[in-house]
Amino acid sequence: MKLAVAGTGYVGLVTGVCLAHVGHNVICVDIDEEKVNTMKSGVSPIYEPGLEELMKESYNDGKLDFTTDFVSAYKDADVIFIGVGTPEREDGSANLDYVFGVAKQIAESIEQDCLIVVKSTVPIGTNDRVEGHIKKHLKHDVNVEVASNPEFLAQGSAVKDTLEASRIVIGVESNNAEQILKKVYTPFNQPIVSTNRRSAEMVKYASNDFLALKISFMNDIANLCELVGANIEDVAEGMSFDPRIGNKFLNAGIGYGGSCFPKDTKALHWLASEHGYELKTVKAAIEVNEIQRFKLLKKARDYFETMNGVNVAVLGLTFKPGTDDLREAPSLPNVKALIEEGANVKAYDPVGVDNFKKYYPTEIDYTDTPQEALKGADICLIFTEWGEIKELSPSSFKELMKTPLVLDGRNCYRPEDMKDINYYSVGR
Repeated sequence: MKLAVAGTGYVGLVTGVCLAHVGHNVICVDIDEEKVNTMKSGVSPIYEPGLEELMKESYNDGKLDFTTDFVSAYKDADVIFIGVGTPEREDGSANLDYVFGVAKQIAESIEQDCLIVVKSTVPIGTNDRVEGHIKKHLKHDVNVEVASNPEFLAQGSAVKDTLEASRIVIGVESNNAEQILKKVYTPFNQPIVSTNRRSAEMVKYASNDFLALKISFMNDIANLCELVGANIEDVAEGMSFDPRIGNKFLNAGIGYGGSCFPKDTKALHWLASEHGYELKTVKAAIEVNEIQRFKLLKKARDYFETMNGVNVAVLGLTFKPGTDDLREAPSLPNVKALIEEGANVKAYDPVGVDNFKKYYPTEIDYTDTPQEALKGADICLIFTEWGEIKELSPSSFKELMKTPLVLDGRNCYRPEDMKDINYYSVGR
């Protein structure tokens, strides 16, 4: 089938590459000409394991292409996927400007019957509005339908999550749309859950918010464990054997970040408020996460009356391992506070430095290894559990730091291995 994908961020690019990989002819559209040329040269604009290899393979095979010319891309496509961003507004609601902007471009470009598929995470009811918006701006006499097809990929494993998905959710209002999408996804050989559009939109939000709630619950329990002398890792292990709970998302730490959980919890909470209802559990997850992200800085104040002049080693900048994404990363507000208080910050991250430099190009020192960051440090704050950081030996902290004080926000090490070091971890 001839497919077009609007947007080449995480959702759009991974979707386009994987659809091409299974045999479809795909053209990805972006407004940034430099970005398009970069992708044509075989370089992925985002760090995602396995993506660049598949992108080069499909492009060289003629199954995948990139363009800024949306008219030629959309006019004769069988299916067009919308995968643009829906960033958070100041009030917590989702900004749908990019979605409706692309929808108008599609409406003015298509010259044959077409199925428009919204993969972007959008509030419930948005697909209905997108369909009305497209039909209002059609330039040709064609039949158009809109379907919802939310993504469930995680950064760092997005390619695997797409090619080996646990399920594919499609929200459709006709048998025709359902059959077209089933044909698109036949090569994936994955279970398909077919619902109406509003239910599919809700599946995405409910899934993400449930996982965010699970993380915040474990962090809440971890905080209590510290007060009563329990060990959160033992608690999590005991819980994990219950099949009703499972063993995923039970790790305590300094909260969730990234492009999905923070945005989607706030968007659903906002949507509920608009309908006169309060999602108390989601509200609690948001509140716990906001407090948890500053847990290390609060703990640091137990050791230093002021951070002015303190040498701080920051290990890990991205919101989680396997990605260069800094969106809602706990490191950002914490480093901001450290700089404002006059701390001397040296930071290490294996892939996130270039993005972090966009915020702090000269205010902190960046190192090529975690060992360099530790040299002469008065305190070490760990924000991301990268393998390179977890592999550090306890002796590294003792030998390199001025004072071996380690505040570990991701529980990277066993407390018994760090017994000769002033070591703090979450919930243990």
